[in-house]
Amino acid sequence: QVQLVESGGGLVQAGGSLRLSCAASGFLFSVNAMAWYRQDPGKQRERVAHITDIGTTAYADSVKGRFTISRDNAKSTIYLQMNSLKPEDTAVYYCHTLAGRRRDDYWGQGTQVTVSS
Repeated sequence: QVQLVESGGGLVQAGGSLRLSCAASGFLFSVNAMAWYRQDPGKQRERVAHITDIGTTAYADSVKGRFTISRDNAKSTIYLQMNSLKPEDTAVYYCHTLAGRRRDDYWGQGTQVTVSS
């Protein structure tokens, strides 16, 4: 079955950096687009970054120039390098993909990122 397992979250001071990882299994990773979302309590889940199967990327305006999404097809893993972190980046970060014949939504369990001011 499809599994997405995030890691790399934690507590960091404003201006610092973190690198999130999402290890995927249960589907043909190399042909799937992948994305990172985040959600703060009381707010809607928002898409932070997206990467296609051929490596084309897109970012939310709020993170452009600070975050970088990448993928390693040999490891079935995507990454989110987060630099110049701000307190407003504090959220639970989720890995996401659409997989299967029906293109069902799959989410990881999330990893908490907390940025202190």
